[in-house]
Amino acid sequence: MPAASTTLRMLAVSVIASLTVTGCQALDDAGRSIGRADLVNDFAARLDRALELTYSADYQLPGGQTASIAQAQDPARSAYRYPGGRLTVTADATAQCEATGGRTICTLVPPPAPGSKPAVTVFAEAKRRGLVTPPVVVGMLTTAALDPEAVIEQSDTTLAGHHATCMDVEQAAGNFSACMTTEGVLGSFTGDVDGKPMELTLSRYSDTVDGAAFDLPSGAGVVDRRTTTS
Repeated sequence: MPAASTTLRMLAVSVIASLTVTGCQALDDAGRSIGRADLVNDFAARLDRALELTYSADYQLPGGQTASIAQAQDPARSAYRYPGGRLTVTADATAQCEATGGRTICTLVPPPAPGSKPAVTVFAEAKRRGLVTPPVVVGMLTTAALDPEAVIEQSDTTLAGHHATCMDVEQAAGNFSACMTTEGVLGSFTGDVDGKPMELTLSRYSDTVDGAAFDLPSGAGVVDRRTTTS
């Protein structure tokens, strides 16, 4: 597993478990008081498990724009489509595709090591274009959990016909709200990311995926950087 991904998961699932619980608390199904560490730990673990699912999800972005996430297993592969571009991760390559001047160019770099997950850094362009991916949300929640002044509350809603659990965060670094469906799929996000206001809402979810979702766009130019010369 890449170092960045490993660090993120350890923070979200292990390190915060040792925090002294302060701030807002909620009640679990048994009526016991639970604090920020428990809330973030559960939310992060469920988002992480979603990386092992097969599903496709469409999202509505501001201004009528759309985005989507598709995942499939055996072999593991994923595709993230956002305004003006697409990120595809397969066993063959990690492909970053950009549409400019009426033409799409896809740059191929080596895929993650077998059995590992993409490093958080590969989602930077998707985030810049308006698609907040689950690893980004986990990172933001982890940061909030480490802030003793942050207030984290849990609520429930329904998105695209699916029940969802939400985390509402109030903190000096910027407030945000993230929701996740029962399946563990990111359902919505509203807030500032790197100082930029962002918003997305799940509009369609399916537990099946069209295999074409992982293909490069038809007619795209390809820049292959998977091999290096010594």
